[in-house]
Amino acid sequence: MRWTIKPKPEQVKTDQLVKELKVGDLVAHLLLQRGITTYEEAKKFFRPQLKDLHDPFLMKDMDVAVARVQKAIAANENILVYGDYDVDGTTAVALVSSYLLSYYPNVATYIPDRYDEGYGISYKGIDFAEDNGFSLIIALDCGVKAMDKVTYAKEKEIDFIICDHHRPGEKLPGAVAVLDPKRKDCSYPYDELCGCGVGFKLIQALSSRKGGTIKDIMQYLDLVATAIGADIVPITGENRVLAFYGLKVINTNPRIGFKAIIDQIKKTELTITDVVFIIAPRINAAGRMKHGQHAVNLLTETDLKRAQRFAAEIEKFNTDRKGLDQEITQEALLQIQENKEEDRFTSVVYKDTWHKGVIGIVASRLTETYYRPTLVFTKSGDKLAASARSVKGFDVYHALEGCSDCIEQFGGHKYAAGLTLLEGRFEAFKEQFESVVKETIAPELLIPEITVDTIIELKDITPKFIRILKQFAPFGPGNMTPVFMARNLKDTGYAKGVGQDEAHLRVSVAQDGGQRINGIGFNLGSKLGMVANRRPFNAVFSIDENEWRGNVSTQLKLRDIK
Repeated sequence: MRWTIKPKPEQVKTDQLVKELKVGDLVAHLLLQRGITTYEEAKKFFRPQLKDLHDPFLMKDMDVAVARVQKAIAANENILVYGDYDVDGTTAVALVSSYLLSYYPNVATYIPDRYDEGYGISYKGIDFAEDNGFSLIIALDCGVKAMDKVTYAKEKEIDFIICDHHRPGEKLPGAVAVLDPKRKDCSYPYDELCGCGVGFKLIQALSSRKGGTIKDIMQYLDLVATAIGADIVPITGENRVLAFYGLKVINTNPRIGFKAIIDQIKKTELTITDVVFIIAPRINAAGRMKHGQHAVNLLTETDLKRAQRFAAEIEKFNTDRKGLDQEITQEALLQIQENKEEDRFTSVVYKDTWHKGVIGIVASRLTETYYRPTLVFTKSGDKLAASARSVKGFDVYHALEGCSDCIEQFGGHKYAAGLTLLEGRFEAFKEQFESVVKETIAPELLIPEITVDTIIELKDITPKFIRILKQFAPFGPGNMTPVFMARNLKDTGYAKGVGQDEAHLRVSVAQDGGQRINGIGFNLGSKLGMVANRRPFNAVFSIDENEWRGNVSTQLKLRDIK
């Protein structure tokens, strides 16, 4: 692990913020690192307000989109709410469809089959719309590059409203409206919304035209917060407000579908991390193992008994997904070892029988193991399909652009992408991808990095500091959980390996004979020898609260030790 300590903010700015906010140097330091320099900015950060959400009509085409929905309702048209099969897509479909159904009956939902139709808008989906008399499709979390599909729909007299957040190509599809804050000609003040977030802006606009306020649509924010967490978009600006209030809804008045999941896991107060690691994988499992429509059914259900049945079904999908994910990861690791590819700049693996629904998770696992840009391929129809994952600081989407002559189709983000290619092009692509990455990646990006906010003393970890630190949540990209470094720690004699195969490290540390704090290091069990016999060591960690049998205590969540 590389430990990189962030630059210290200018002392004059720290002093100014200390004076304005009446906080300690440490809190001021953390705020400045997050771009917060004034009392007003700090107030917005610590006390997110719904009134700080932007006017949805600032988004290009929003007025056109609203007018088209109003026209459809006035003319009694059938509206199809269409979305991708992942968490962002299914939550967006649940959000827009349940909002419209609250006052208009002619609304149905459509999630493409991951295996039969693939990602995004499909010809099969448009044929379904035609066969069932839908004249308007609202596409969520997809569509901004679906030029041919939108043209195909137009020929059948079906209009599209696209709500997307992916980077558009040079040209936009010929939809009635394209809502995407990443459009070059869109001056919306915040361009990091997820697909469900763009869907929320559409219902905010529709609601305001009906004389509603933000309070009238607050109940939908549980879906938005889940999508924000799962889609790994920055939790800054408008997303921070949406995530903050969405978590409040999840914890105080969740929709029946969420309640059914939460009842199963028996946890009281959920954080954004719980949403990402507990709720999101279950929603995702439906589209991975069976069909994304199962997730929409759960998220829109209003009867608790039925929702509990759907949740149990999804729990089984998730258990099956975990088993497959472990099995395929082992096979992929073995393939890399057998081909003696440990020294390459990339990991590219393929087996025609691997389950398409879990190759993205497997790509993430391989990236954790070998820490390099990774692609996991499987057979999909007469083509090969892959999920790509990257390492911090390297744009895998850009690298795939450099291999576009080998690729049939691709899309995605800086750190995660998907693609298809012809089987005969696999070996050529594999070598080209290796060559592009080798030429463009900085060598240090192939060593995992821990970014440290600041060095602290254990005596700085006071109850007041922890109270303020908790208010930095919700955490995520753009506002990651603060990571600290402390020097010259010593275990007080309680260090031991815990968990299965003693894979984890439990310690109880002190610094210069001061206060003792417990710590847990997941997957750091092999470093027990470094801390035994009161040997001094340095550690990087985040600060956590551990709840055990009703007692809450401060603990260090160790990331690495040296």
